[in-house]
Amino acid sequence: MSSVGGPETEDVFADGRMAAVLTGLMRDTGASAGLVYLLVPGDRMLRLVLLSGVPREVAAPWVRIPVDAPIPVADAIRERTYVWLGGRQEIAHRYPKIGMVLPYDFLLAAAPIADSAIVWGGVVLLWPVSHPPQLDARERESLDAHCRLSARLLRRAADQDPPPPHPTAPLVVHPVRPSEADPALAAAALDLTERLPVGCCALDLDGRITFINTAAAELVNAGAADLLGSRPWEALLWLNDPAFEDRYRAAIVTRRPTSFTVVRGQAASLHFELYPDATGISVLISPREEPPGEETTRGEEGAASGEAPAPAVHAPPPPPAEPVGTAAVYQLMHLAASLSEAAGVHDVVELVADQIVPAFGPDGLVLMNVDEGRLRIIGHRGYSEEFVERYDGKPVTAPVTDAQVLATGVPVFFPTYEDLVDAHPHAPRYEGRNAWAFLPLIASGRPVGSLILSYERPRPFPSAERALLTSLAGLIAQALARARLYDSEHSLARSLQTALLPHGLAPMPGIDVAARYLPAGHGMDIGGDFYDLIRATPTTVVAVIGDVQGHNTTAAALMGQVRTAVHAHATAGTSPGDILARTNRLLDDLDADRFTSCLIAEFDLAHDRLRLATAGHPPPLLRRADGSAEVLEVPPGLLLGIAPDVAYDTVELPWEPGSVLALYTDGLVEAPGLDIGTSMADLAERLSVSRARDLDRVADELTLHVKHGAHRTDDVALLLVRRRSPES
Repeated sequence: MSSVGGPETEDVFADGRMAAVLTGLMRDTGASAGLVYLLVPGDRMLRLVLLSGVPREVAAPWVRIPVDAPIPVADAIRERTYVWLGGRQEIAHRYPKIGMVLPYDFLLAAAPIADSAIVWGGVVLLWPVSHPPQLDARERESLDAHCRLSARLLRRAADQDPPPPHPTAPLVVHPVRPSEADPALAAAALDLTERLPVGCCALDLDGRITFINTAAAELVNAGAADLLGSRPWEALLWLNDPAFEDRYRAAIVTRRPTSFTVVRGQAASLHFELYPDATGISVLISPREEPPGEETTRGEEGAASGEAPAPAVHAPPPPPAEPVGTAAVYQLMHLAASLSEAAGVHDVVELVADQIVPAFGPDGLVLMNVDEGRLRIIGHRGYSEEFVERYDGKPVTAPVTDAQVLATGVPVFFPTYEDLVDAHPHAPRYEGRNAWAFLPLIASGRPVGSLILSYERPRPFPSAERALLTSLAGLIAQALARARLYDSEHSLARSLQTALLPHGLAPMPGIDVAARYLPAGHGMDIGGDFYDLIRATPTTVVAVIGDVQGHNTTAAALMGQVRTAVHAHATAGTSPGDILARTNRLLDDLDADRFTSCLIAEFDLAHDRLRLATAGHPPPLLRRADGSAEVLEVPPGLLLGIAPDVAYDTVELPWEPGSVLALYTDGLVEAPGLDIGTSMADLAERLSVSRARDLDRVADELTLHVKHGAHRTDDVALLLVRRRSPES
């Protein structure tokens, strides 16, 4: 294929076009940060692929997001709508997990990247609260144009053979200050800062020092060369307090100036003023002569927001090693909230692997599950498949650390490679890793698995970090134990449902059939959707489709009983309305306490007629031989199981050669924010315009939007029946 303005094969991420669209959108709307998410092919997950304006660390909890998660971009994608959050209070009310990790004041918008057929992903923008409380018309048009252009680029890339892969890690496209490219301007700026009587330094968006003048280095009592490239709260031990890192995070996210004063015991107090913009933070450092303990205000941030003054922060005694920062505490809180919502083991593994690596600093992660006396690897990051496969299935009694910590219940930390070799001379080592944490996963006193974290650099593992990682392991263990129970129950229910559905549709003379059954989205329970095709007489075929209320084993079992009853009555030559009436009486006898929708269609091939009856089920679609299609009006009978004695009307229609009848469950046409009547009309339109001769191809076309879309929250069943033309 030939692409506009690009080579024969193109990668819209590698060549920077998607990044250019995002930065252009931020420029046109005045947004301070932007994030682009794409749906992962074959999985109901969103992956962060582009990031601008905030560090990776801030976005770490949302690198991968389930499409059914209560997150603005996921909501925007599922509902194909624009989401706007007008500040901290609205964020905390509607999305408390975001407010938990980012307890700052900012505005947020999310919008889907979609075309008429497929939702590709979504975009998120952040603004400081100085922005007006709503986007104006020009900004909304810029956002809509970005989504349209991004969808076209992604569609063109997907149409390639093979399509280029999506980035495996977020691409960071921070803006660059123009003066950085001019040596003369840089030299002049250096001279200016050296002449100032106050200390000043510059932090990039990741919080690392990119410049510090002599006055600032002297005030903090450290060499400039030792500070460059490090974060202040990591390099200066007397800044080891979460409040200092939190001030930096607040400045980055809100783009508002902030300040704090550090009281250092006998040393002079220092006042820090932070001034953020799109490229980083400028910091002014000056001595303060107030007596220790005197209260000082937060500076510009407090004044702008009307908050009460905050006390000066006393620098703690120097710690023995690297502290645990504010970000890690927020991440732990977010992970705990996310794990409480995880359903199956797959959910837990994805959450752990995708959040721990970016948020807590390891370069590698291996998550193991105890299964019949052996440790099975159920997830990993930062390791090759070949490496982890060699160590899968070790007995829990093996003399290795990941097994031994299960026996003792005590975590083991190896700060250096030498420490590991001293304890286990033959322990495997992966590509220069130099520090390890082996964490047992114990739930209710029983071992459920192990978590191994590895680091490229030696790591002292101070007591605060060890406590944090131990807490982390406890959360994962509890979530993993719940997930294993959920998976066992879900597997049993799904097996029951699968066994009750027809494994195939037997060929019938004079008709073509095609069926599709699509289970609901990731993490959902099973449904009670069912369908069947029954040969009642040599010239009569009965099709049935229905949906039992509920999503559990009870619904699946009742579905099997309804399907069996319909089959028995259909083969007895009963009319569609009578089939429903008799099945309804059965449900009353069973005292099922559940409602069932059902639609019966009888195809009389000898008399070219079609008879229909419905019990509260979505109406069928009919495409005639001339290609026109419509939603059939069938008298809506009462749902099965509500009242014992109900009559159901049977309607009769001509059944022309070449015509197609489509029966479906509500999962195909229902979605949050969509009118079901409009959805059914759209489905009829897609059936009408399909030019596929093969009925299976038509079924694929009708279910394409739910296979690739992100809004489906229910099972989908579809049954197509076509009367063959004489020439076929």
